[in-house]
Amino acid sequence: MRDVFNLEADRVPTHWYNILADLPFEVPVPRPASSRNGAGSNGANGGAANGSDADGGQAMLQPQLPLSMYKQSIGRTRYVEIPEPVRAEYQRWRPTPLYRASRLEKALDTPAHIYYKYEGTSPSGSHKINTALAQAYYYSRSGVKEMVTGTGAGQWGSALSMACHPYDMACTVFMVRSSYEQKPYRGTLMRLNGARVITSPSEETEVGRAALRADPDHPGSLGIANAEAIEYANARKGARFSIGSGENHVLLHQTVIGEEALLQMKLAGEFPDVVIGAMGAGSNFAGITFPFYREALTENPATRFLAVEPDACPKMTRGSYLMDHTDYSGVTPVVKMYTLGHRFTAYHIHAGGLRYHGAAPIVSAMYDNDLVEAISYGQNRVLESGAAFAKAEGLVPAPESAHAVTAAIEEAVKAREEKTERVILFGLSGHGLLDLSAYESYMAGNLVDVVPTDEEIQASLRPLIESS
Repeated sequence: MRDVFNLEADRVPTHWYNILADLPFEVPVPRPASSRNGAGSNGANGGAANGSDADGGQAMLQPQLPLSMYKQSIGRTRYVEIPEPVRAEYQRWRPTPLYRASRLEKALDTPAHIYYKYEGTSPSGSHKINTALAQAYYYSRSGVKEMVTGTGAGQWGSALSMACHPYDMACTVFMVRSSYEQKPYRGTLMRLNGARVITSPSEETEVGRAALRADPDHPGSLGIANAEAIEYANARKGARFSIGSGENHVLLHQTVIGEEALLQMKLAGEFPDVVIGAMGAGSNFAGITFPFYREALTENPATRFLAVEPDACPKMTRGSYLMDHTDYSGVTPVVKMYTLGHRFTAYHIHAGGLRYHGAAPIVSAMYDNDLVEAISYGQNRVLESGAAFAKAEGLVPAPESAHAVTAAIEEAVKAREEKTERVILFGLSGHGLLDLSAYESYMAGNLVDVVPTDEEIQASLRPLIESS
């Protein structure tokens, strides 16, 4: 029995997979922000990043994306070619390994076969650099000189700061304050790569100043960080806002993960019965699951796809499927998604990358059509699973990734109890070496499981429901 399934560098996929080509329904398209509240439409998913490329048919969206990337986000072509410069950068560390967790199987005494695709070998330590490199390539070709973004736990900010290097672009990152304080070395890593890091809420923008006036000790949220980044980018010539999760083009870029995993599972001689991914806004989940969705249509139609989110931010398991903004300030176009409301601020758990208020429109539509499942866990249980995984497999998972570990363990235990074989695949989206404070808190018994009340969720959703 082999424990690791590697591919040579020449097997890095040449194309990303666009799941829109194979969905049996239409994913609702964005609407301009003015249709909800009269705000300007400074959308993250707007048209071209320079005037010469602008798509006149999409006047409702302020130009933000290069036209080539915008077309990726709305197209129905099944495969999109990966530009050779991006693929060459991928080949620095891709293909990433796929492991069979045989020691974890033994510890659980389960008949299940557990596999995980490990993205922690990337330069940034997570899957985020897959889209960061692609975005930096497209933005630089459009003449952009500075990339501006918001980041939760810092994986995305770290990845974007690294991706800007080959294209001589500046990088400015608004990082959620609670995560910055929990994970100070994420900020160090970004600054080491030349980025300017600003804790959010900040005094740099009106969005940040308003949040601080309301609460001087505001812990921040990814929605606020993104809103600050949008405001900051719009005020600077040659700057553009970039986002690392949720948008259609981001999910597309991440499918390089699942395309490799398909080849590696063939080497293992198995096809998964369940594919699991942690769920923030959706890039990690989509990256591992979407290519398997395509193949499952013929290989194993019974394959399940399971999104795992934190109890503290349960947008799929307890939110509503509504039109909502992707940012806190409400200037982005509204998209239909499972959401807790763009003004929702999740409790500051250690899995900061999962504290986003909404789920990607594509993933939301799949969930609404019963093509994917969702579950949530508290952070004590998640870090307990992460610790068990680290002891068995020798890899420390990021708190975000440990959500997928938890669900995989639960599936393996069910297989043991039911005395049935089951092939489980999950995405281990990043390592936890910069998140050891979370495990330290867990081992010391200092972690608190926080869950929003029904009243809090309904209060956050009420303005959306009333205006729908």
